[in-house]
Amino acid sequence: MQCCWQTFINVLPIWMRQEVDRLGKDQMQELRLRVDQPPELVFQNESKWLERFVSQSDIDFCINMASKYSPWTSDGIQKGYITISGGHRIGLCGLCITEGGSIKNYRAVTSVCIRVARQISNISKRLYNLKDSVLIIGPPGVGKTTLMRDLIHQTSIHCYSHIVVVDERGELFPSTQARFVFERGATTDILCGCSKASGIEIALRTMNPQIIAVDEVTSPEDTAAVINAAWCGVRLFATAHAMDRQDLFKRRQYKKLLEEKIFTTLITLHSDKTWQEDRLF
Repeated sequence: MQCCWQTFINVLPIWMRQEVDRLGKDQMQELRLRVDQPPELVFQNESKWLERFVSQSDIDFCINMASKYSPWTSDGIQKGYITISGGHRIGLCGLCITEGGSIKNYRAVTSVCIRVARQISNISKRLYNLKDSVLIIGPPGVGKTTLMRDLIHQTSIHCYSHIVVVDERGELFPSTQARFVFERGATTDILCGCSKASGIEIALRTMNPQIIAVDEVTSPEDTAAVINAAWCGVRLFATAHAMDRQDLFKRRQYKKLLEEKIFTTLITLHSDKTWQEDRLF
């Protein structure tokens, strides 16, 4: 298992670093900080709490460290998150300033959820032998990104397929000073920091990929770009939010993907980290 743990620890207020390191280094999935509440360390089947309460200055410190004291210029801030070195993502809640229905800024951030990015090898098992497009689904926090990361890595090293990863938030394969943190395989190229729709178009035009991988297909623009890539003869690896097969077919944003039969293999992740493989069509 790989994890840039120190970059995670470095964004935390100094008073909590030692306890979070002691309790959470190996298995913690998230750290949740809320003003006037104790820090919550979230594990697979339980939460642990520190004794001291979080202050507004603690939240501000965390955001400033994560953004290098420029939070409102950080990529993703209007979408409610900051991605830090090592791929850890900080989700934000608080008092928003909106314009035209979209978040432009935060008057105050009162809660953060910091998700720990880890690479776990050889969990995708035989999936890399598949010859079709793969959709990974599950509720938030069950490991869709982790499984996708290993599927990309294993497909690269075993099948030598040319893979372009459109990594909009820098979470699948984060980099530090232009060096990638997690193993990606010798035939994998990473396009980071652009929207999925733009990145897919760039990959098709310039990189001649055999496979394009994207995390969290959510918007109509994402769906249209994925369908266009499939029409161009490219295989797709993608993740999506749905509890199970029945839930997936009920979700309006995925209707076009299903109608066009873009994905053949469906991987459903469960809360206990097990997964089930099915044929969609």
